[in-house]
Amino acid sequence: MELEAIINKLLAMSNERNVEGMRCFGIVSKAEILGVPKPKIRELARNIGMNHDLALKLWETGIHEARILATLIADPSKITDELIEKWIKDVDNWDLCDQLVMNLLWKTKIARKKILEWCNRNEEFVKRAGFVLIAKLAISDKKSSDEEFEKFFPLIKEGAKDSRKYVYKAVSWALRQIGKRNPKLNEKALKLAEEIMKLGTKSARYVAREALKELKSEKVKKRLMSKQARK
Repeated sequence: MELEAIINKLLAMSNERNVEGMRCFGIVSKAEILGVPKPKIRELARNIGMNHDLALKLWETGIHEARILATLIADPSKITDELIEKWIKDVDNWDLCDQLVMNLLWKTKIARKKILEWCNRNEEFVKRAGFVLIAKLAISDKKSSDEEFEKFFPLIKEGAKDSRKYVYKAVSWALRQIGKRNPKLNEKALKLAEEIMKLGTKSARYVAREALKELKSEKVKKRLMSKQARK
């Protein structure tokens, strides 16, 4: 499928009401937003299949949905440090940030390297991407040890001090997802949440409060007990 045909498909699925709804949730961009629903973009991606060259072209269109589509059809094995740095500079909203990480970046060989770099960067959506990466790996990386995730605790504690909501909400997400991997990490994440609460800032209190609430919940406890029983 050629680039022009894909863009025409996206334009045909555009929805101004969806654009307004996205704006209400803070999804705004210097790029054009068409309001195409995510299921439609994913369906289009399935029809196209992996096509890295096309992904590069789609990203360069500057259209929000075309860039999301690019994250779905790009080849993770061909994602270089140079390319991902180029792409992350274009990200100016939390939706594209999360899609880039959740659809693509976590699958690459440079994912953990970018966590260490990006969680220490100052740009809002670069930093958010680092913590979203932690959250996604905690969800989907079934092979890494507990120790590998504990290495992220200092980053999480420091990140909790960031007053920008798109950063500290991602920090909270990262901590909660680590704490839901198993009982041992749950206990350690709760301890870290207590430490973060003592930092006293608004953002730190948010991160800690949300983590304590979810990680102590009956739903999470039952799920962790069920996981433990299956081992």
